[in-house]
Amino acid sequence: MGTSTPKQFLKLNEKPILMHTVERLFDFDNNAHFIIALPFSEFDYWHQLCKNHNFELSHQLSKGGVNRFESVKNALNKVTEKSIVCIHDGVRPLVKKDVITRCINTAKKTGCAIPVLPIEESIREVSEQSSRVVDRNKYKCVQTPQCFSSELILKAYQQDYKSMFTDDASVVESMGINMSLVEGNKENIKITTPEDLVMAEFLLKQFD
Repeated sequence: MGTSTPKQFLKLNEKPILMHTVERLFDFDNNAHFIIALPFSEFDYWHQLCKNHNFELSHQLSKGGVNRFESVKNALNKVTEKSIVCIHDGVRPLVKKDVITRCINTAKKTGCAIPVLPIEESIREVSEQSSRVVDRNKYKCVQTPQCFSSELILKAYQQDYKSMFTDDASVVESMGINMSLVEGNKENIKITTPEDLVMAEFLLKQFD
């Protein structure tokens, strides 16, 4: 992002991105138990932001780890009852409610579900010597929330960390579980660049 401020705290339409994300999920189910993983060093800053923006939605903080795997594992320690666990990127404030519904309903049936989108552009596999076109129909872009039965995800995160664990689905799949795929939404971008932030500001103004 080219800024010293962590991206989840950057302002999107005058409010930190993370607050938009939590509000989106809260609007979907205000009875859910919300756990936010943040570096411990950012806890006080987050509390101050909540005070400044009158952000009073009920949530619990969890100490982040050195990578995504450790952060999620720490947060899962606060899951105390049988449930569907939805793990969502804090910088994806534009997920649609019907996507969340599809993920949760599918996870209730199969134990796991992740939202995906088709790849619309041509893609190539690149090696040191050359590159070759590959069939884009065999690949999907993966989004969040990634949803699992609590029993499944808690068991998966008892494993030791591996570099192949790029998201929660990859952790579960390493146990030989087939992942259920559901349709995501294009607006559900992960805000990682200044251009993404501009796009999100535009999309948020016309979001339902």
